[in-house]
Amino acid sequence: MCGVFCFLFSAANAQNNHVKFKVIAFYTAKNDQAHISFVHEANKWFPKKGLQHNFTYDSTSNWDNLNANFLSKYQVVIFLDTRPDKPTHRQAFENYMKHGGAWMGFHFSAFALTPSDFPQNWDWYHNEFLGSGSYGSNTWRPTSAVLRVEDKKHPATKTLPQTFKSSPNEWYRWTNDLTKNPNIKIILSIDSSSFPLGTGPKPHEIWHDGYYPVVWTNKQYKMIYMNMGHNDIDYEHPPHNKELSLTFDNEVQNRLIINSLLWLGNK
Repeated sequence: MCGVFCFLFSAANAQNNHVKFKVIAFYTAKNDQAHISFVHEANKWFPKKGLQHNFTYDSTSNWDNLNANFLSKYQVVIFLDTRPDKPTHRQAFENYMKHGGAWMGFHFSAFALTPSDFPQNWDWYHNEFLGSGSYGSNTWRPTSAVLRVEDKKHPATKTLPQTFKSSPNEWYRWTNDLTKNPNIKIILSIDSSSFPLGTGPKPHEIWHDGYYPVVWTNKQYKMIYMNMGHNDIDYEHPPHNKELSLTFDNEVQNRLIINSLLWLGNK
């Protein structure tokens, strides 16, 4: 159904007759070894969690599946690394969200920069839905950060400590100020103890101060965005694809992700 690139995991259905919800993850996994590494990692991690928490996890790189008929079979959509670009795919996703669908997005799924291969040409998604606008800048190299929980009452942060150390990541700054958007609820931000964040070599790739949301929701939709999803890769030495870190190698951060998914999937 999803084509040759589709990984269908339904063992949870076979082992447990009380599946609570179904998840479909879309991905591209063609550009940037760090994003490809994360996608492969996620497509192994989520099915295992599905067995534990009674949900099924399917994934596909066929974005033509982003249509009303296909989406009607799933309660949660995940964008692992990119966003849809075709107008029909975008409209199908917008309709899905406006009619009660749920969504989780990671890292590059919110990226938009004009001019680039991913321009900001989808106002509903970047300005209304995510609220973040365009990409502003990033830290480099991928490094861990101390994250601070901003909303202890949200289901995503249940059992999380007030602060914790993340997996290494490339952190994004956005053009829109999310604190001024009444529809946006910031769940986690970078704690000031993280500074300086990044190692460079370019000075602007090292952050020394500021306020940076990294996980948030839009109160008008059932959604959550997480800036995590960029593994550290050895780009400097051949073969330029050695993994130096893994996103899901972090117990507290994993708890955040699974809490968020269960909140999205359970009515």
